[in-house]
Amino acid sequence: MAETITAIATALSASGIGIIRISGPESREITSKIYRSKGGKKDIRQVPSHTIHYGFIQDGEETIDEVLVMVMDGPRSYTGEDTVEIDCHGGVLAMKKILETVIKYGARPAQPGEFTKRAFLNGRIDLSQAEAVIDVINAKNEYALKSSVSQLKGNIQKAIREIREAIIYQIAYIESALDDPEHISIDGYGETLYKEVKKQEEKIDRLLLSVKDGKLVKEGIKTVIVGKPNAGKSSLLNTLLGEERAIVTDIAGTTRDILEETILLHGISLRIIDTAGIRDTEDVVEKIGVKKAIDSAKDADLVLFVVDSSIPLDENDREIMELLKDKKTIVILNKADLEQVVTEKELKEITSHPIVSVSAKEEQGIDLLEEQIKELFFQGELAFNDEIYITNVRHKAALEEARKSLEMVENSIEMQMPEDFFSIDLMNAYESLGSIIGEAVGEDLVNEIFSKFCTGK
Repeated sequence: MAETITAIATALSASGIGIIRISGPESREITSKIYRSKGGKKDIRQVPSHTIHYGFIQDGEETIDEVLVMVMDGPRSYTGEDTVEIDCHGGVLAMKKILETVIKYGARPAQPGEFTKRAFLNGRIDLSQAEAVIDVINAKNEYALKSSVSQLKGNIQKAIREIREAIIYQIAYIESALDDPEHISIDGYGETLYKEVKKQEEKIDRLLLSVKDGKLVKEGIKTVIVGKPNAGKSSLLNTLLGEERAIVTDIAGTTRDILEETILLHGISLRIIDTAGIRDTEDVVEKIGVKKAIDSAKDADLVLFVVDSSIPLDENDREIMELLKDKKTIVILNKADLEQVVTEKELKEITSHPIVSVSAKEEQGIDLLEEQIKELFFQGELAFNDEIYITNVRHKAALEEARKSLEMVENSIEMQMPEDFFSIDLMNAYESLGSIIGEAVGEDLVNEIFSKFCTGK
């Protein structure tokens, strides 16, 4: 933390501008050795904080590039330290030469995620906010971005702190009562504590309930297309993608292996998997494809079951329906442009899943399918103003650990154990929750988290 670090903060590719970030106690001093204002009289060490200055970066007598230099003194900077950002032309060579010059005059190269790590260590952000930074960078859809920004603003921190404050109050009461039994009574305290523990468990449960939706928001909905051969599965995939990605022929069994693509649907990512047609077959290769299709369907978040409406239902259709009876499924009555042999009314008699009539070939009914997918998962809308979604596996594990500790407090109360037993499990819950926001974590975990960041962030 006593060292001054530097890195290129923008992508290392030809672009409009490039940014070289410097952070640490010697930021101004190092910059003053390489920056020259247009008139040559301005000392970057003396300029006010949070100002921008035009000039040149020089290594001795050699001018490297024309730049803007932004000066931000701590603690009002991203890292909480004195920071300088050099905005140069976005050529790869120019950025590298400026970075090399900054290092030459006293800074050291930053490690991956070291700027954000310093922001955390300096108390500018908590650990959940730091993890949200990389989620913002990696967001693949609108909802993932909104969820990450919500976390970056401190929504998870606020929820966790409220639970921890309630728990630490009870710990303090117990400890005070044990130290001063003459003035602080704990008669009947078990019943009061039981109610409070239940209240905090409910808050944790609400957060844990959001994990599944949070996973879908962050990673996308794993959507598997299944159906008999030649039902129009590959045509549906191509229509959803807006391009000819899968081979489509009139020959049944054209698709032999799984094909995965990602699309954005109303801001949600769908990881769509096209599979081989499911039917009884003696073809060895096709059998492997059918098994993969069945396995993919079992592991899916959503199944799109494509039914060919131009031919009667058969045993293969009914076997697929049986396979999907406990899965989130939308039945797609395809080939609506042809004379229909199978109707929605007939399907409703044998399945409780929602049914959408489409023509993948003519691109009819696709908008209704998209609305049905959104409605099936999110009741038509995701609201991020007040909702908190747990998208981080580490956070989920910590919440589950805290929940177990609170359950142990309940058990101790029911068994009429001494009050110091309550305090031990309450403290475990308190520390588990603290690991989410970085108030009870070891150095190894901190290093592991920030090692996943890109250099310059």
